[in-house]
Amino acid sequence: MDAATLPPPVTAPTPVPVKPSLAGMTRAELAEALRGLGLPEREIKMRVSQLWHWIYFQGATRFDAMLNVGKALRALLAERYTLERPAVVAEQVSVDGTRKWLIRMPSTGPHDRGAEIECVYIPESDRGTLCVSSQVGCTLTCTFCYTGTQKLVRNLSSREIVQQLLVARDRLGDFPGLVPPTDGLIPSGEGVRAVSNIVFMGMGEPLYNLDGVRDAIGVMSDGDGLSLSRRRITVSTSGVVPQIEALGRDVGTMLAISLHAVRDELRDELVPLNRKYPIRELLDACRAYPGVSNARRITFEYVMLKGVNDSPKDARELVRLLKGIPAKINLIPFNPWPGTRYGCSDWSTIEAFSDIVFKAGYASPVRTPRGRDILAACGQLKSETEKLRARARLMLEAEAAPEASPAGA
Repeated sequence: MDAATLPPPVTAPTPVPVKPSLAGMTRAELAEALRGLGLPEREIKMRVSQLWHWIYFQGATRFDAMLNVGKALRALLAERYTLERPAVVAEQVSVDGTRKWLIRMPSTGPHDRGAEIECVYIPESDRGTLCVSSQVGCTLTCTFCYTGTQKLVRNLSSREIVQQLLVARDRLGDFPGLVPPTDGLIPSGEGVRAVSNIVFMGMGEPLYNLDGVRDAIGVMSDGDGLSLSRRRITVSTSGVVPQIEALGRDVGTMLAISLHAVRDELRDELVPLNRKYPIRELLDACRAYPGVSNARRITFEYVMLKGVNDSPKDARELVRLLKGIPAKINLIPFNPWPGTRYGCSDWSTIEAFSDIVFKAGYASPVRTPRGRDILAACGQLKSETEKLRARARLMLEAEAAPEASPAGA
């Protein structure tokens, strides 16, 4: 066959560019998007306000719903942008009403299938708390935390952090005109919102993504849109000491510290970041946290690990360490996950620990484990692709391993 009779080469189709979504953008980003459409500067502020209302107050998912925006501008916006949220790949509902969403972000390029994160909703009768992620994976490798076994992939953008809240409000019927789901608990009543509180306690270390977290909180707390009080937003850190002051000064949210140990040698093992920023430096940063007071106490999270950090001596040392810091201590029964070497402290041990802390004058609630049956509890989050890879690896290892010999052989 000569060259003249050869079939034409098959070429891969040119990928269609993905239109970016306006959902999750800051006011400055919306303004820049409108400038890119050629709008005159004198008009941009008004148009940003209109878009802001429709995206964050009304929860609009279509431009043609924006009735006070001119038809020509709506068409132009639809040509260049969308209002899409990330895809919900899976939803699980716990027996206690906790919901976990596996969310896939849009692809950022030809070799990126879209980052996956987990986001958890914890309902109570009078409020609902959304636990959001700030990174894909985590860099800290805390030994008791399932998320820490997934390597850090990247920071989430502020837009991707906000979109977790938009997804939750969509799914919970928490925007005007939407209907709440009938399965599981959803708070209801006059003035009660399905999502009333945000905690940055999902995947990742928020203070290693402070710019993204700061801008996301700016959108979440804006009074003309999502309108969540910053006093109902808590940022949890494992102890990135240099960023703690900036969080209080520039963001002004509530602060939570993942402490988990009262001695450096143990915390070095449980929270390896402690080798860089030991307990004394961390607590000094807490004492200096802007705005800290009895009305704005710092929450210290303390996971109860059987025989590791749960003795009466540990409780008394915790009280001594926190002296002078307006604080609340959250005692967290350890939530097991596949392959962990830790166990949860006995209930009597947790009660005895709590009693010592309480008698010293600190509120010491024991956090009720939520969503354990769907691996949605504290320290159990990990994107599903990583779980599947881990399962495949274990299966291969099991197939390759020699048959176990009988006990005593």
